[in-house]
Amino acid sequence: MKPWMYPLLVIIGASCYGILSTIIKLAIQDGFTASEAVTSQYYTGFLLALIIFLIARRGIPKLRGSFPVLIAGLFTAITGTVYGKSIEYMPASLAVVLLFQFTWIGMLYECIAVRRLPKKSEAVSLVFLFGGTILAAGLIDADISGIAWQGWAWGLAAAFSFAAFVMANQKPVPGMNVVTRLFLMSFYAAIAITFFQSPEIIWNGRLSEGLWIYGAILGVFGIVLPIFLFSVGVPKVGGGMSSILSAVELPVAIMASMLLLGERLTILQFVGIFLVLLGMTLPAVLQKYALRRRQLE
Repeated sequence: MKPWMYPLLVIIGASCYGILSTIIKLAIQDGFTASEAVTSQYYTGFLLALIIFLIARRGIPKLRGSFPVLIAGLFTAITGTVYGKSIEYMPASLAVVLLFQFTWIGMLYECIAVRRLPKKSEAVSLVFLFGGTILAAGLIDADISGIAWQGWAWGLAAAFSFAAFVMANQKPVPGMNVVTRLFLMSFYAAIAITFFQSPEIIWNGRLSEGLWIYGAILGVFGIVLPIFLFSVGVPKVGGGMSSILSAVELPVAIMASMLLLGERLTILQFVGIFLVLLGMTLPAVLQKYALRRRQLE
């Protein structure tokens, strides 16, 4: 696979996460709870991952050395749980903004792990991302005084958890292919979600009432595709840069809420989306410029 494809896989995986808040909001409008929607996401995601594993691999997966996958699966479940909680207390666009803080949190994690300071290109990128986030979410002219503190707490918890998920994904497991990693991670996440959410959807009939449709969409875009794409791309790109590239989640989330929920996109939000996209591409552009400058010298 060509080197430029790995960052693209991370971007596509993050884009999948961008539509989740809108789908959960639609499920709530249809009479389901956020907890039921999130539970259906992880159960359906595991079922799809199991089918893929049986077709592609078959047999019993080896668990030796899979501790990083276990950790990633747990953080996947925790992120889905606390993010679903934040959506119950605040608009989807604001919940996405809080989740979006994983960009600088992920960079902080990596800097602590490898004991280094952020690169100049990374710092500049984060400034653009932070400014673009404020504009894209419409926080300039929004009244956020009535939002309960629980919403802020759950939203920030989701950001720290998702950053940890990205970091856990950057460590490859020797001898474990991507399909097995997807299966095990979704399995661990499904087990964890059973303790945090609403496992009763399996037997109370809610799935047959239409919840399975939301579960299928959330399972594909919230479990199967992003875990598969992140498992391939993040180890090659690195946790810090993957956090920056994952900023595409915010523009996708805003566009999804505009198209599916009828939310209005203002000029300031459009400018914010542009700044976010600019912040995503800056590190690569600056790095390429610095490399070319050194070659000319």
